[in-house]
Amino acid sequence: MTTIVSPVAGVLMEYLVGVGDAVTEGQEVAMLESMKMEIPVAAEVSGTVARLCFDAGATVAEGATLIELS
Repeated sequence: MTTIVSPVAGVLMEYLVGVGDAVTEGQEVAMLESMKMEIPVAAEVSGTVARLCFDAGATVAEGATLIELS
């Protein structure tokens, strides 16, 4: 299982993918808000979304797993 983690602490604004979606390396998969700035989160590897780990609006720590890929 491969994970996509939060690059910064902030609020998870939205996921741009859903469970079962195929993602490619470099594709934006989520949007965070930190210090009033929108921070896109991109996949570092290709895979299929197995699990979304938080609900939109959740506060996440730097390094928290946002998405699990299979």
